[in-house]
Parts: sequence; C-alpha cells; structure tokens
Amino acid sequence: MAKNKKALVLLNMGAARSKDELEVFLTNMFNDKNILTIKNNTIRSMLASLIVTLRLNKAWDNYKEIGGRSPLHDFTDLLIKKLEEVLPEYYITSAMRYTSTFAQTAIAKIKKENIKEVVLLPLYPHYSTTTTKSSVEDFEEKANNEFTITTIEPFYKNEMYNKAICDEIIKVQGKYNDYHVIFSAHGLPQKVVNNGDPYQKQIEDHVELLKEKLSHYATNIKSINLAYQSKVGPLKWLTPRLEDMLKHFKNEKVIIYPISFTVDNSETVFELDIEYRKIAEKLKIKDYKVCSCVNDNDTFVKALKEIVPL
Repeated sequence: MAKNKKALVLLNMGAARSKDELEVFLTNMFNDKNILTIKNNTIRSMLASLIVTLRLNKAWDNYKEIGGRSPLHDFTDLLIKKLEEVLPEYYITSAMRYTSTFAQTAIAKIKKENIKEVVLLPLYPHYSTTTTKSSVEDFEEKANNEFTITTIEPFYKNEMYNKAICDEIIKVQGKYNDYHVIFSAHGLPQKVVNNGDPYQKQIEDHVELLKEKLSHYATNIKSINLAYQSKVGPLKWLTPRLEDMLKHFKNEKVIIYPISFTVDNSETVFELDIEYRKIAEKLKIKDYKVCSCVNDNDTFVKALKEIVPL
C-alpha cells in the first residue's frame, strides 16, 4: 500500500481507439451540460443522440486516416511514467472525461491505495467551462467527498512550459528564417465567452507571452498570429478561423502550433496535419508545417514538476 502518498490525477477529454469508443466519446461529449448548454436533460440527450447518429461515420472516416486511434492515451501513459520518476511522492493516474479511463475508475484505484489527498492536474493549459470545469466537476461528483481535493490552476504562464513550446517551434522551423507562426487554438462558440468564460483572454495572453519568449531566440520569424480551429454548427464562434488566417499566406511558409493542447490527439494529427494541410495546398502556401504538442517532452515534465505542489 502507498500510505502517506498523495494522488496526482491528470485530467483530459479522452479519445477514441476504435469506432465503438468513438461513439462513446461523442455520446458522452454531447451529453455534457457544459458542451450542450441545454438545461433539460431529456432534450439534451435526444439532441446528443441525433448529433452522434449524423456524425459518427464521417468522424470514423477521419480516424481511419490516422490509423483508427488517437495518440492521446499512449502519450498520456508515457507522461505518467516520466512523472512517476520525478514526483515519487505521488501515486499518479489519469481520468478522462469522455472515454476510459473514466473518473470512477481512477477513484477506485486511489481508494485501493488508501490515499485521501488528491491533486487534480487538468492538462488544459487554459481554463474553459467546456474543458477544465467539466473535467473537474465530473471527478468531484464521482469522488463524492471521499478525498481532500486540490485543483491546479491554468499553467500557461509557466516559463518552463513555454520553453517547451518555443523549442518545438524552433525545431520545426529549422535553419530557415522565413516562416510565419500561427498559434491555432480550439474554437469556442462566442456565446460561451460572452457568458464569462476566460478562455479567449487566456489564449490571447499566452500568445503575447510566447511572442516575447520567441523574440529571445536566435531566429527571425516573419510574423506571429492567432487563429481558431474546429468550428461546428451554425453558431458564431471565435475568430479569426484558421482557414481564413491561412488565406493571408499564399506563397509563404507557415508553422502551426496547437496552443490549446498539451497532448496530441485527433484534432492535431488529423485536423491540423491532414485536413488543414489540404486547405493550405489549395491556397498555394509554399510550406506548411505542424508542431507536435509537448506530449511527454522532458522539458514539459520539468514544467509539471514545478507546477505540481510537493
């Protein structure tokens, strides 16, 4: 038994590793009251079922282009192994919001270890009701006051984390100094931000921090920009959209960094690296490169060691 240890739980959305699991993911996501903000549970469930029916086959076609599984779980497992080495005080596990391993499974593991103090680490660097709030609430509800729970605040200002991001951009840029950088953030409906969600402000602040940090590297980036990806449905979403931003860079070279993710997933390896690449080619962009997320990068591990309370 790991008595006297605390538990560190990495929170994330989860991801599909099969078509059945993709259906689970979509069903749980669209039943989330923080995603579909419909107060009536029955109506939300009916609408979720309709959306999943309409989207599942097309979404699975996309997954097949990346081998039928998201890399999110594999990278999370690698990250946990590295964190176990640098944070021996902690029993470390993960809890996914929409696919296994779910919060209740993580909670059962922690109870088996006879641990009463839990630290939640949302792997979303910026706060949103649709990500951080949803994951934290889900864990707390399932925990049912069994633990003393501390939640780590958004960590996008952490210097070591931002070094990991800048290092990745410079690595992808190589020896050439004629690239434009676009930080691509997952979009949100404008109404979510209008209702007080701080996500857009934190993303914009983060881009400014990264601009400053990149300026200290011995490299010349032609421009640094922010755009939003993944719009769905008829509602107004945050702008500029990534596809519109790309229109400014005909005959230019572009590097995309997925600023709202720490771990690669279908929205980075399919949406950014395949779907938007096709758009870039149609727009006659000379070179289009996509950075990996920080994943289990050693510098990111150092950042998390700083962020997690000892």
